[in-house]
Amino acid sequence: MDAADLRVRTLGEGRIGSPLGGLVTRRGTTEHYVDETDRVLFDDTLALLAARDGEPPSFEPGGPRRQIYFDPSKIRVGIVTCGGLCPGLNDVIRGLVLELTSHYGVRRIVGFRNGYRGMVARHGHDVVELTPAGVDHINEHGGTILGTSRGNQDPAEIVDCLEQLGINILFVIGGDGSMRGAQRIAAEISSRDRRIAVVGVPKTIDNDIPFIGHSFGFQTAFGKATESIRAAHTEATAQPGGIGLVQLMGRHSGFIACYAALANNDADYVLIPEVPVDVEAFLPHLRRRVRERGHALVVVAEGAGQEYLTAVGTDASGNQRLGDFGVHLRRRILDDFAAAGEEANLKYIDPSYVIRSVPANPYDSVYCLRLAQAAVHAAMAGRTEMVVGTWRNRFVHVPIPVAVATRNQVDPDGDLWMSVLEATGQPVTFTADVAQQAA
Repeated sequence: MDAADLRVRTLGEGRIGSPLGGLVTRRGTTEHYVDETDRVLFDDTLALLAARDGEPPSFEPGGPRRQIYFDPSKIRVGIVTCGGLCPGLNDVIRGLVLELTSHYGVRRIVGFRNGYRGMVARHGHDVVELTPAGVDHINEHGGTILGTSRGNQDPAEIVDCLEQLGINILFVIGGDGSMRGAQRIAAEISSRDRRIAVVGVPKTIDNDIPFIGHSFGFQTAFGKATESIRAAHTEATAQPGGIGLVQLMGRHSGFIACYAALANNDADYVLIPEVPVDVEAFLPHLRRRVRERGHALVVVAEGAGQEYLTAVGTDASGNQRLGDFGVHLRRRILDDFAAAGEEANLKYIDPSYVIRSVPANPYDSVYCLRLAQAAVHAAMAGRTEMVVGTWRNRFVHVPIPVAVATRNQVDPDGDLWMSVLEATGQPVTFTADVAQQAA
């Protein structure tokens, strides 16, 4: 990561006094606030900084500016939600509308229905006028009042729509695929030499977008997942040879599985995509655990063990459809116990859609509101092709090309996975030696 990578695009210099300028005129950088003229360092240790040559990479801080680019009385704003559901979508919509209207005086805000499809004429979706009264209490419900969809749409047709409606700012609430779409939209806008800001509020229940601290809805998701783990543990302890098997969301990143397992601290095994599992070595270890303790609890992320399954094509967004490792593992466990002549009473729980459709918990509600406020401040100041997030507990602006360049994953050598290994007592890796010891 170089300093230049973290420079955010701007439409031009802010020449209009901000309605919120009075909040920041007397402020300077402190441990609780970063002035707009300052930067947030990418590295946070002496060793990492010492290894750098030249200017250290840093993020532009979030927050209100003294001068803004857009005249609030003359602009129209669009909001779109894309991709799968996630707790907090309605909170972000409401936060954007309230910040735009209450503090900047923007009065023309529209929502596009059903994701990017709603911005393409041939799909025939209407737009919805968004007002403070119209978004009242929507944060109490899961899902999104605007609807959503997956799949790519032509950025040229989307920019045609923005021009026809006179949109000056577009807020995109979505995951990495949606942000790549936002990047293409911003490129099309730039090619036409238009002054339209595109600002993202990144959403991913798997917490797999990098450089944003964590994604909104993630804490709600792993908190809800703990209910399934608790139920599976109760079932497992109630019968001889009891086994609870819980599959949680996490296509490529096992954060929900890790955090939910740590929150309950009842799991005997956590299997995630980032750490390959040898099922042949895992099964004898599981049998020994059940023999010794009478029960066992296994938490698995949906993307784990895909090497044992056959690919089943791609979805509308071009993502590979995963095989169902939870079902595969359930069958392998039952077959292995039967072959060994040992009793197994296995209960399998997959709560995926229950988790992602619930309202945000209080922590995520606060986080969604603050992200929405940061997104509005950035857009009104003329920033574009960026997303808002947190870095080292500071709100920052992240260029979209950086946010979509890699995937945030659990580091097998990091402290989170170390905590999981400590909590479960499972081997660092499942090998033939581990299997022989367990036999």
